Parts: sequence; C-alpha cells; structure tokens
Amino acid sequence: MTPLSQLTRRNYLIAAHDALATALALLASFYLRFEGGEAFYARLPLLLKILPLFVAFSIVICYVFNLTTTKWRFISLPDALNILRVATVLAVALVVLDYAFIFAASNGKAPVLFGRITIVLYWFLQVFALSALRFGYRYFRYTRVRRHAQTEGASATLLIGRAADAEVLLRAIESGAVKQLWPVGVLSPSAADRGQSIRNVPVLGGIDDVEDVVRDYAGRGKPISRVVMTPSAFEPEAHPEAVLMRAKRLGLFVSRLPSLEGGDVPRLTNVAVEDLLLRPSEKIDYARLEALVKGKAVIVTGGGGSIGSEICDRVATFGAARLLVIEHSEPALYAVTEALTARAANAVIEGRIADIRDRERIISLMREFRPDIVFHAAALKHVPILERDWSEGVKTNIFGSVNVADAAQAAGAEAMVMISTDKAIEPVSMLGLTKRFAEMYCQALDHDLMTQSEGKPHMRLISVRFGNVLASNGSVVPKFKAQIEAGGPVTVTHPDMVRYFMTIREACDLVLTAATHALTPARPDVSVYVLNMGQPVKIVEMAERMIRLSGLEPGVDIEVVFTGMRPGERLNEILFASQEPTVEIGVAGIMAAKPNEPPMQILRKWLAALEEAIARDDRSAIRAVLKDAVPEFGSNAA
Repeated sequence: MTPLSQLTRRNYLIAAHDALATALALLASFYLRFEGGEAFYARLPLLLKILPLFVAFSIVICYVFNLTTTKWRFISLPDALNILRVATVLAVALVVLDYAFIFAASNGKAPVLFGRITIVLYWFLQVFALSALRFGYRYFRYTRVRRHAQTEGASATLLIGRAADAEVLLRAIESGAVKQLWPVGVLSPSAADRGQSIRNVPVLGGIDDVEDVVRDYAGRGKPISRVVMTPSAFEPEAHPEAVLMRAKRLGLFVSRLPSLEGGDVPRLTNVAVEDLLLRPSEKIDYARLEALVKGKAVIVTGGGGSIGSEICDRVATFGAARLLVIEHSEPALYAVTEALTARAANAVIEGRIADIRDRERIISLMREFRPDIVFHAAALKHVPILERDWSEGVKTNIFGSVNVADAAQAAGAEAMVMISTDKAIEPVSMLGLTKRFAEMYCQALDHDLMTQSEGKPHMRLISVRFGNVLASNGSVVPKFKAQIEAGGPVTVTHPDMVRYFMTIREACDLVLTAATHALTPARPDVSVYVLNMGQPVKIVEMAERMIRLSGLEPGVDIEVVFTGMRPGERLNEILFASQEPTVEIGVAGIMAAKPNEPPMQILRKWLAALEEAIARDDRSAIRAVLKDAVPEFGSNAA
C-alpha cells in the first residue's frame, strides 16, 4: 500500500472519482428499489445524512484495497478482484447499518433503511461504477496502441511460442514497451493452445505451420514480414533450428524475446546463433541470490571481462549497496562502469584501474572499500598464448590470485569466490595448471581460517569451475561467426574434439548460487564447486550447425578445415578428476568436489620457489615446481 505522503494529484482525482461512484451507486440503488415513489422520498433525508460518512468510509476502503493507487492504463484481473472486494465490504457495511438502525429504535421495530434487495442492487451498481471508467480507459489505451501501430507502419508479426510467453509480449506491445509490431497470430508448440485466442490474437496452429500461415496471409494481401520467437520457442521439442531456417527461407526478419525470469523489462533482441546451441538452462533461485548480495559491498576483479562484467550486472541487479570494479584495461573498465550506471541500479558503482599482480595496490583498494564479498574473475585464459608465455600465466593466475585472497582476508570480507575452469581438472595446459594451483591456495587458506576460527564466523574461500562460455571473449562461437561472415573457411582443430558450453548469464548465476551454499550456517566442508555443464558438444558439429543456421551449406558454401590440436589442448574436457571425490550439495546445477589439499606451509614453499624461477626466467624450474605441486599435470603440456 502506497504511503499517504507519496500520493499525487492523480491519486486524489481517482479518490474523487471513487467517492462520486459510490454516492451515485447508493442513490441509484435506492431509486431503483423504491421506484422513485413515496418510500424513496421518505427515506431520502436519512440517506443524505448518512451519505457523506459512507462516502468517506468508501474512500478509505478503496485506498486500503489499492484502487486509489492503481494506474488505470494497466488495470487487470487483480484490480477487478479488488473492485469486487471493495463492493463486498461496502455492502456488508450497509447490512451492519441496517441492523444498527433496528437495534437503535426504542421499540426495536423500526423499518429497515436499505433492505436486502437494495443492498444487492447496490453491490452490482458499485461494481459497475468503479469498473466502467477504469476498464473503458484501459480499452481506449489498448485500441489506441493498436491503431497507432497500424498507422505508423508497424510490421505484421507472427509470434512463436506457448500462450503464456505470447501473452507477456502482447502485454508489452499494449503498454508501449515494445513498439513497431502488429501481431497477427501465434504459432504454439502446445496442442492445448490451438484454436484459442490470446488477448484477441488467434493461435493459428503449430510451429510446423509457419510456411502455410505466411503464404495464406500473403495470398490475402496481408504479408507477414517478421517473426518473434519467445523463450518457449527455443526448447528442444520446438525445433528452433527448423523455425529459424524456415523464417530465413521465407525472407522474414527474426527477433527473440529473452527470458524474463530475472525480472528484465520486455524487449526484443536479435536471435543469436548461440541461442540454438544449448540444453535447457538450469532453474535459478533468484530469491537466494538476492539474499546473498542485497545491501552488501561487493568487489569484482576483472570486472571488464565477459564473465566479470556479467557478474557485476547480476550483483547490481540483485541489490548490492556498493560495487567496486577492479580492471587492468582502461577501455574495459570505462565500458562496464558506463553500462552499469546507465542501468540506473541502486548500487553505488565505482571503478579502479589496478593489476592484481600489484599486491600493495590490491590490498590498499580492498582495505579502503571493505567488501563483504569478493568475486575474483581476473585471469589470463587463452590456452595457446599461455603455453608460450608460462611466466605471465604464473604471475597473474597464481600470484594475482594469492594477492586477491590475502587482500580479501585482510579487509575482513565474508567470502571470496574465485572463477576457475574445468581445465584445472587433471590439467594438461598452463591455464589449467595455474588455475589448479590458485584453487589449492584458496583451499588451504579456507582450511586454515576454519581451523583457527574455532566455530566462529570466518571468511570462506571457494573456487567455482565451469567450461566454455558462449560468446565470451576469445570463445569459439564469436570466432566461427566471424569466419562465416567472411565467407570461410571455418577452422576446427580436430574432428573429435568436444567441449561443454553454457551461457554467460547461467554461468554467473550459478557462481552466485555456489557462494550462497558456501555461506550457509552449516559451513560445508567443501571449497571447490563444479557447475553442471550438461552434455558436451562436438565442435565440428557446432561449426556445421552454425553454418546451416546462417542459411549456408557446410562443404558447399563454407568449408570446414581441420588445423590440428594446439599446445595445451585435449580432445575431451572432464568435470571431475579420477582421484577427486564428488559431493551432492542439494542445489540444482551444482556439484562439489574434494580435491587434493596440500597444507599452506608447503604451498608457501612452492610459491617462493616459483618466485625465484620467474625472476631467473627459468622455464624448467617453473615446470618442476608446478609438476611437484600438481603431480597429475599432463606430460604433453611442455
């Protein structure tokens, strides 16, 4: 219920309307009941005495049930139910008044003022009086939007997806949130939707009927020029690839309505090829994520990267009070802070240029900001580059992570979450090896803090592993898209290479979910979490499918060329090491691992040896230390 101090002039006008509606309904019910005769005029003086008090009471009831503060443009079923509730409460009040008059009479035989028939009439008239202008205005705005859409050259559009998704989009069109669309029909994968209408837009058939519907409208001189695919159109049983290829063949412009689970405003975007490459996303408990960050101070290192920037966006979305973005790249820092500020999030956004290798700078920033949670996404991650420049990977991925972990502890953070990789499992590359070492440091520090705390609250340090992220910087999908746009060839390293994939949004939401589990009061004895990546995807099949989704034929229009495996690569990624026990934590989409956990004393010896080896630029010494620390390091990483 809106506080009285926040009521506007519009709200007072609505209250005046409701007061007038109540007065007219009561007078009209009396007049109709007593047919304007002597009984009516006999009761009229008493009625006029009661009327001001009853109208004042009705204003209060309308305010309590939110009629005074509901915007008429968006009047809907819940508001109609509130109108029924108001009319019922006021009718009951009239019944109470009738009995009050009877008991107040000296002989207890006074005639009733209203009577049952009058009160029933009043209830119907009150509902009508409160509803008429509201729904009339709603219909006026609805027809006005549709009329403007027709006169302003809106595209005749076919909606693809289930009724519930289509209804969301139709509401967005009616409210003006989505413009330049004129929906002529819906094609639904659900047989139960067919033959129905959704907000006066007919369901014309199933998804396989798209060509017939488009040709039918073209034959009637009403050509369809656009298709909008809703989230349910991307489910496997809806065959989204076939829909897109048919739409391209028919020359239709295709858009998509993104999922609204995270509370996003309805908007249309282009259909990205990666939308059609995924298994169904994990269901995310958004209330859980909001409880993690709401009102908290959060730091994200590497916040300008593809993963880091998405974490920043999610943290701001879920109500962080303050957000500090640490980034080494000035353009990336500028871009992410500008984007976050433009979203008008409630969080106070700050950005700082810093390299996580600079220990003193990182410690100083964290002590100044005093974060509750630190998300550590800064890293060097390109496998072939790190195979060439070992020492740079060690400096950033190992020593940089040590600096962030130590700084978070010194600043009194509740938790540090390190973004790791599935390549850290039985690593064969320097990326995987350096990330596994960083995991071990976080594990050891987490273990030491837990031991020293003696049951008291202490900082948790966790690592979250996942595989390839679609559309992230340096990933294969943007590379394939660019190669297809350039006319090919599309280069694949090996015909049998497979990888796990997930979206940036899904990966970041599951990272936050893992953090919520680590911070539960039970203090689970796990510090490495692994995201469920679904089924692995064969890279060559992905390349061929992307070519087809672009309206071309692999091997005919675009060649697929195998270039050979690069240093540090392996054919199959794995989610758990053979000697790594797994733990079910009861959270959808996430498992926990319990890998080897060397003590901090030994880790510090390895760190000192690495520092000396890097100072001498001694590649063999670096390898020897890392091989000692991670014995399962593959022999083909040289």
